[in-house]
Amino acid sequence: MTTLSLPFRPRGTRFPATLGVVAFVLLGVVAVASLMAQVGGDRGIAPVASSADIDVSGIEVNVRGESAEDARANGWREAQRLAWEQLGGPEIPDSRLDSLVSAIVVEEESIGPRRYIARLGVIFDRQRAGALLGASGAQARSAPMLTLPVMITGGTQTMFEYRNVWQRSWAEYQFGDSSIDYVRPDGSGEDSLLLTYGQTSRRSRVWWNAILDEFGAADVLIPVANLQYDWPGGPVSGTFTARYGPDNRFLDSFSMRAASSEELPAMLDRAVERFNQIFEAALADGTLRPDPTLTLDNIEISPEVRALLDQARAAEAAAVAAAAEVEVNFTPTTDGAAESPDPVQTASPTATYTVQVATPNAASFDGALSNLRGTPGVSRVTVGSTAIGGASVMNVTYSGDLSSLAAALRAGGWAVNEGQNALGISR
Repeated sequence: MTTLSLPFRPRGTRFPATLGVVAFVLLGVVAVASLMAQVGGDRGIAPVASSADIDVSGIEVNVRGESAEDARANGWREAQRLAWEQLGGPEIPDSRLDSLVSAIVVEEESIGPRRYIARLGVIFDRQRAGALLGASGAQARSAPMLTLPVMITGGTQTMFEYRNVWQRSWAEYQFGDSSIDYVRPDGSGEDSLLLTYGQTSRRSRVWWNAILDEFGAADVLIPVANLQYDWPGGPVSGTFTARYGPDNRFLDSFSMRAASSEELPAMLDRAVERFNQIFEAALADGTLRPDPTLTLDNIEISPEVRALLDQARAAEAAAVAAAAEVEVNFTPTTDGAAESPDPVQTASPTATYTVQVATPNAASFDGALSNLRGTPGVSRVTVGSTAIGGASVMNVTYSGDLSSLAAALRAGGWAVNEGQNALGISR
């Protein structure tokens, strides 16, 4: 009988290798699934299209009628009258008032057999009602503002990671009549990874510029809602804070309270309206304006504004040229010495410029501050924002034009990039 001899193979040598390959494949599948879960699903809430129609909300009516339908019709007609009175419109018949209304928004209603109790919103067509209200003209609007609504509840800060009531209130509010140009992300896809609460604490202009360029915005608005529940389903207290800009600057704050979780959406809608008033007031007094250290190349400027900017630059250039052409005449004295030039003739115009400084650590920030203050011609340096590990912003008062300041900084060993009324420097 012939005996076959098989090569010796230690037991268990194939099984660990196979197990390692299977584990690696499973790990890859789990990683891909986790990434898809972070950007997939029903996360986004598409914002409503902004309309220029005149919206009056929160009209409360309590009327009766011969039937439920008649009571509801009477309630809607009463809401139209009350909304028209709030706008200060002239006295007109109901038939003409009906022609001015484009929609009735039911915020909350209770219908009985012969009674109608509701809170309604009335939307008037601006083209038809504007002439009677004296509001037919166009109004100036802000630059596009990226809006990042932050909700804080239960010790957790969220933005677009999942659908929430604060995101919905901003997405569904009608801003057509506002002077603020809100850019509202829908929060879908990669927005949930890019636009998080951590972004509001970043100071890097490079990172902010990349985000603003993607959404076509000039600056950022950060409405914060801090919600505290007395108990699940019970009263809700809200502390709301308006912030703006890449440095997360404080603008204003207020508080509201809802009697229950069912009344929370209505409270948040009122909060959005209050935020809009705060931002509009800040725009009117000049507080809310695009940060000069952010890139504005993607913003379309109207011809009128561009003409004003060109005139201002031309006037500034003419003033600098006139100052450069001033000749100082020296009159010889009896001993052959020259008289000192007139200090009034040699004085240079003083202006304040924005200087963005790379400050990778605290020592570099302190050194930059002291070096700027020691630069010849600099009379004052104030800190606009501090970003250790990024780029800090300082306001420098200098006796001369921007090019002269850049030359003085280069002489001090700085690498200088010149921009529009601003400089970027680094070592």
